[in-house]
Amino acid sequence: MNRRPVLLMSVLCFGFAFFYIPILSMMVYSFNGSRLATVWGGFSTKWYVALLSNDQVIRAAILSLKIALLSATMATILGTMAGIALARFRRFRGRVLFSGLVTAPLIMPEVITGISSLMLFILMAEWIGWPGSRGFTTITLAHITFSMVFVTTVVHSRMVQADVAIEEAAMDLGSRPWQVLRDITLPVISPAILSGWLLAFTISLDDVVITSFTTGPGNTTLPLLIWSKVKLGVTPDINALATLTVVIVGIGVAVAGWILHIAEKRKERDMQMAYRAND
Repeated sequence: MNRRPVLLMSVLCFGFAFFYIPILSMMVYSFNGSRLATVWGGFSTKWYVALLSNDQVIRAAILSLKIALLSATMATILGTMAGIALARFRRFRGRVLFSGLVTAPLIMPEVITGISSLMLFILMAEWIGWPGSRGFTTITLAHITFSMVFVTTVVHSRMVQADVAIEEAAMDLGSRPWQVLRDITLPVISPAILSGWLLAFTISLDDVVITSFTTGPGNTTLPLLIWSKVKLGVTPDINALATLTVVIVGIGVAVAGWILHIAEKRKERDMQMAYRAND
């Protein structure tokens, strides 16, 4: 009777160890004083000092953050609109086609998305003369196109679970559709919107395949820089860079989780107050 829980816990522990032990070892060896990444040469923080003084890394990090922030914001706006449309407007002409176009990038390999984006930008440059070169704009547009699909999926799932009767009651009381959207719909799905933004930001920040097809000279993002360095061998400065990335992402996830927790608590408190007022 007790074999099954023990087996499940063993599989769970093995899965966590498989994913997190390499990350922990990378973080430990980022403080390695030796130039060889796999040979311990004593504790040292010199690679972090060298990393922060590396202009190439700083420029790549700033470019990646700019692209991720802009693409995540635009993808969240477009994805939220698409998710609301799919959830609330059940019947409209072209809904099946629109739903298929939304879900297609989820199952399509990133190589295909990257090649198609590259061909689109090349044809647009030939036909209308824009974009003149590939770089920040083309990467951002490609990331928006790819990541908005994930936002749409998250928002649509939350909208399906939301109670439509609340919105209908507000409209019966005289609220206009835009007021219902602002005062009821958006607050209800705000956790999903935040989750979608974080997902889009993460996808954009660590993308390599699509970025490699849509970038140009002088526009190297941080993932492409790391990839180019890793091909020559893993060095302690790469471990330090990856460690900083893990720490920053971890802090962002923790802050987002705290915000979602506070929002959920506020929602429960407001519902309890509403029920007491009705009683």
